[in-house]
Amino acid sequence: MQKQNTPSPGAPAQRDDEIFDVVNEHDEVVGRAMRREVHARGLMHRATHVIIGDAQGRVFLQKRSMAKDIAPGRWDSACSGHVDSGETYEAAAVRELREETGMDAFALGGANPFETLFTLDPCEANGWEFLRVFRLRSHGPFDFKLNPAEIERGEWWTKSDLSRALAEHPKDFTYALRMLWEKLNA
Repeated sequence: MQKQNTPSPGAPAQRDDEIFDVVNEHDEVVGRAMRREVHARGLMHRATHVIIGDAQGRVFLQKRSMAKDIAPGRWDSACSGHVDSGETYEAAAVRELREETGMDAFALGGANPFETLFTLDPCEANGWEFLRVFRLRSHGPFDFKLNPAEIERGEWWTKSDLSRALAEHPKDFTYALRMLWEKLNA
């Protein structure tokens, strides 16, 4: 694992007044609600995750800030976050990448920086989120400016080191990362 820790000031880790689209089991919008209500009532909503890999085949993970309300201090994908009301999954991925890592997806990957990998269905364990997983299409260079409100630190992991750590210490990682890594490597 190679560490990358260049903190950058930024917005708070999360705000309770954020508005999310509430969706049904077909990922169709059926309403809107504030973040705190969505989570308190277990309403289905949307989130994104971005996988970033480098030319050596490693993946970049973030260790979530202890200020996060969900899974603080656990390892997660390079960036992850909720889709705001009226926002597309792709727009949320671009926004979250910029907010969390300071990176401009379009500067790295041109007009279509993301490859859509898959969507995980909501369940209690993932907080009732439809999770759209993207891969950033770039071989760098990656100049992370990590937002300390969001990310404690970041590290590059080999795929074998990550798979081993997930098997040996699963609670060190977010449930979403465990789910998407299993699907990615199935």
